[in-house]
Amino acid sequence: MKTKKDSILSRFIKGIIIALGFILPGVSGGVLAAILGIYERLLSFMAHIRTNFKANLLYFLPVGIGGIVGIGLLSQPLDFLLEHYQVIVLWGFAGTILGTLPTLIRESTSRTKRDKIDLFWFFGMLIGGGLFLFFMNQIFGTIPANFLGFVIAGILIALGVLVPGLSPSNLLIILGLYSPMLQGFKDFDLMVFLPIALGGIISILTFSKAMESLIKYHHSRVYHFILGIVLASTILILVPNPHLADSISYRGITPIDMLLSIIFFILGCILALWMSKLEDQYK
Repeated sequence: MKTKKDSILSRFIKGIIIALGFILPGVSGGVLAAILGIYERLLSFMAHIRTNFKANLLYFLPVGIGGIVGIGLLSQPLDFLLEHYQVIVLWGFAGTILGTLPTLIRESTSRTKRDKIDLFWFFGMLIGGGLFLFFMNQIFGTIPANFLGFVIAGILIALGVLVPGLSPSNLLIILGLYSPMLQGFKDFDLMVFLPIALGGIISILTFSKAMESLIKYHHSRVYHFILGIVLASTILILVPNPHLADSISYRGITPIDMLLSIIFFILGCILALWMSKLEDQYK
């Protein structure tokens, strides 16, 4: 007989909570899954999908349904806040992202000491990756919010589950896919949900075994790579980009707005640090 902790309702609620990691910049679906005690089983299922397929599918089905419901419920208020309080919300998100860095830094050296190659990966992604992301739209053009664009969004979202600490939403903001994705989620648009689901499946089938292997054999390198990308993408969220429609704009900003932005930045840092402690406790 199932315990209350393992009940269908409990897993459904966990799915709603994990949905936060899909749509909130700075929040990692992988971290939330770890806090809720299902990350290791989820990664094992994704990396070895044929093993105990039926049992795992039935276990995670309520989680998946809860995730879809959570996305639909949370997208509307988030879309409203971004439309009317963009600067305050994005500064709050940036604080949440930066608040995860101490945990990522500790994790990056939890198995081996930091060396010069680790620093190369970190600064290479911070500087090179940051410049690439800033000028990406000029190099490749804007990624359209169409079927293929949402497939790319799904790939990134799934990576946020595979790699605890990696938040895909800040990358989606830079790519110009975040607002259209939120609008589609808010409207329960199948032409948004389906390609994102397809991208997630592609990402899981392509990267889950590779990620499991990379973390096992190149743990420090992977986390310094992530640290560089996370810090670069966080900085870019707060830097206006004239070539990106969804970029932050400080036009018409008031001193009160800036004060609230700083307050929410600090609150975001505190929230992330608290979540990190929960992850350490329930990992």
